[in-house]
Formats: sequence, structure tokens, C-alpha cells
Amino acid sequence: MRLKRITLSLGLVSFLLIMAVFLWPRSYDVAAIQERTGTQFWQLKTGSRIAYYTIPASGEIQNSPIIYLHGGPGGLIKDEAITALKPLTELGHTLYFYDQIGSGHSARLEDISEYSVQRHQADLHAIIDEIGAEKVILAAHSWGCLLAINFLQDYPERVESMILDGPGPILPIRHELAEQIPPDSLQLIPPEFSNRQAINKCYNWRARLILKYAHRFQSKLASDEEVDAFFTYLNQELSKATFCKGSEAESFPGGSGYYSHLMTIQSFDTVEDQRQLLRELELPVLILRGQCDNQAWGYTNEYLELFKNSRLEIINDAGHALLISQAEKYRQHARSFLLQNN
Repeated sequence: MRLKRITLSLGLVSFLLIMAVFLWPRSYDVAAIQERTGTQFWQLKTGSRIAYYTIPASGEIQNSPIIYLHGGPGGLIKDEAITALKPLTELGHTLYFYDQIGSGHSARLEDISEYSVQRHQADLHAIIDEIGAEKVILAAHSWGCLLAINFLQDYPERVESMILDGPGPILPIRHELAEQIPPDSLQLIPPEFSNRQAINKCYNWRARLILKYAHRFQSKLASDEEVDAFFTYLNQELSKATFCKGSEAESFPGGSGYYSHLMTIQSFDTVEDQRQLLRELELPVLILRGQCDNQAWGYTNEYLELFKNSRLEIINDAGHALLISQAEKYRQHARSFLLQNN
């Protein structure tokens, strides 16, 4: 009888320990989101409350506004992007930077099933209507390039041109493109740190459960505060893969949106394949890629194959985070492109 009680007690303790590992909220030593002076908000017709920052064009010439689409999904506008692009206002372009729904200073959705590529596209459409622009220039980074392409496919008449840096794969993803080998003439090199290393380091049992639960039940097992802090912790490690050398990565700002990240990626396969439409478009497209970009070359090359009026610029000594590591070179290429196409 005594042995039975001991066995039951040990079993209960083990059960409680396991439950604590999976269900007890975790905390992470990461930076909190910082308020940005001048932040404003749109209440869009989609239902999204979106935080944005704008810099008006300088001078008498008024060209099409530039909307910057940050990476992620679930990323946020960083100060470095604002600083790097601000001089483009001298060319007559008003700049708009916004945190996509579910991240940064923008609202979090209670129903996480509403996060999708389609929702982000609808928000972008509503923003262009909100600012009253007939046409816009889309400057996009990483996942932001996927969003730009998705919007372009449905509203080509609203996009004047695009500046795409570190573009991710066009949706739906053609995974076989990841196996393409880049030409030796480009002298591309892989970064010393990989995304897989970051994932292996950061994902604990609770984080894996939260991910599985969100995908299976389309709902939150943990609060936005907890998962966003985890995502900042993960992004701190992932950022090492966005530079040629991991040691170049700096502290990652708080404010990333994890549920927006998870659910938007889950919606990738629901996007209609409209590649043939892209082949017919004449708009100018500038593609910027760091020499050490961690995105597969085949995904970048597909943009060049689909857009007849596209141009590729390789920026040496830079990885995926061009606006941080090589802002001046990014700006030089962007400025030349805009002057040529204004």
C-alpha cells in the first residue's frame, strides 16, 4: 500500500511538472516596444487599427507616394528604415511607414484566424484609398515583397513601380526553386548563421505547443504579450542570419507580432497562382539583394524571369538586412531608380 502511494505521488508530481512546462506562462528578457513620437493611427474599413508614420515630400514637385512594407510576417517598422528612406522625400515622394495588423503599434486581433495574406492585402488597399493616391510606389522588404506582389496581382493599376529588397518567394511557393544554384559571376555567399540554428535554440516545449494549438484550433493558447515577447526573443537570434556575420546583429526591438506571423504563413498555400499575369506587366521593378542574403537565389531569380522591366543590383558585404548594414548603397540605387522612372 505504501509503495502504491509513493508511486501515485511520484506520478502526480511528474504530471504537474509536465503541465507546468506546457501550460505555465513563460517570460523572456527582451526589449519592450518603444513609442515613436509622431505615430498616428488609421481605423480602416477592414476593421484594422493601423499605426503609421509619415514624412511629407519636400520641395514643389509632388510625385507618387512611397509605401514601405516591412518584413515578417509579424515584423514592424524599425527606426533604421525611416532614417534610410527619409532623403527620398527630396525627390517629391511622401513616405508612409505602417505596422501591419497584429504587429508593432497596430492592434492585435482576438480571432487569430483573421490573420492572412488576404487580410494584409485588404489593409494595404484600404490604406491607399485612405491616403487618396491614384498610384503608389511600393518599397518592400522580405515578406513585404510577397505582400507587394499579391497586391499587384489584383490591383496593377494602383502600383507605379516597386523597390524590392531581399525578396522572399512569390506565392504560392515553388519550393523547387530553392535548389537553384546562383551563377558564379554574382559571387554570392551564404551567411555564417542560419535560421535553423535560431529555431533550434529558441523553441521550448511550450512555444511548440502554442504553435501547434494555433494552427490546429485557430485560437490563442497564450496571451499576445507572452507570444510577442517570445517572437522578439526568436527574432533576436534569427537576425544573426540577416548579416554576413552573426556578430554584426544588434539588439532586436520589441513589438513583433507572433500570431500574425504564424497564421499569415499558414495562409500562404491559399493564395491563387497568378504568375502569368505578372509576365504581362510593364511596371519598373528594382530588386536589391545582399551578397550574403539568406533567401534562396531561385526565389530572387523568379522575380527577374517574371518581370520584363526588372533590374537586379547585388550589394556586397551585406546580408538580408540591407537598410541596416548598407543603407547608403540601398538609397543610392533607390534614388537612381526613382529619378529614372519619375
